[in-house]
Amino acid sequence: MVTLTLALGLAAAAPASAARNAFPKAAAAYVVERDGKVLWSGNAGKRVQPASLAKMMTALLVIEEGRLDETVTVSRAAARETGTRLGLREGDRVKARDLLTAAIVRSANDACRALADVRRGTEAKFVAAMNARAEALGLKDTRFANACGHDADGQYSTAADIAALAGQVAKKPEYLAAARLERATVRTEGGREFTFDNTNALIGRYPGAVGLKTGTTPGAGTCLAALAERDGVRVLMVLLRARDRWWGGDALLDRAFAADAP
Repeated sequence: MVTLTLALGLAAAAPASAARNAFPKAAAAYVVERDGKVLWSGNAGKRVQPASLAKMMTALLVIEEGRLDETVTVSRAAARETGTRLGLREGDRVKARDLLTAAIVRSANDACRALADVRRGTEAKFVAAMNARAEALGLKDTRFANACGHDADGQYSTAADIAALAGQVAKKPEYLAAARLERATVRTEGGREFTFDNTNALIGRYPGAVGLKTGTTPGAGTCLAALAERDGVRVLMVLLRARDRWWGGDALLDRAFAADAP
């Protein structure tokens, strides 16, 4: 642990008050906020692939539109999604709330795509809605090209924009109820059952961890948007292309809780 901490440059970091980019080795880009105010950041405006952190926007749109108890019929395109998936089949019927849980907890691309397809008819129309919502939120350095965060030309975001998006989903009880689950089970109307663990290794291990989302792609590297709460203090951390998002993330969160309020 000590060796890893030194490798990330945490032990040698200057006090937060003296250097905003206090942990340059933690990630290619990062933001750490305490109670909504930035403690430290590095390359926070650099445009990069967001990986599955993009699913926070998909989830935000679905939650804002409601109808979480409606039944969704899985599209052919959703069933053919690649990467992390539940194994849904074309024609499966699943509650929207369960697909949302799978997209957040498991980062399941088939569940994510099923929601996008049913809410707008096509993924392209849903992505247009994602970009419109990003613009409305003032995320000027964010553009989505698909609903689930696959690497794609013309798709990008920044640590600063991801932190702002994370702040939005953190206001949604429906999102947090899923994000804090260590394990979840969802079922199709036909009786098929899927049980899966949270991809966020902080959940159940790091004291006060609430969520929020993990992401990994070749273009983005390993990414994390994490939220933790202790004694009334809320710390939000975004790591893009992190050196070690779990143990390094632990150390950053510890530093943030121990730091003076900005």
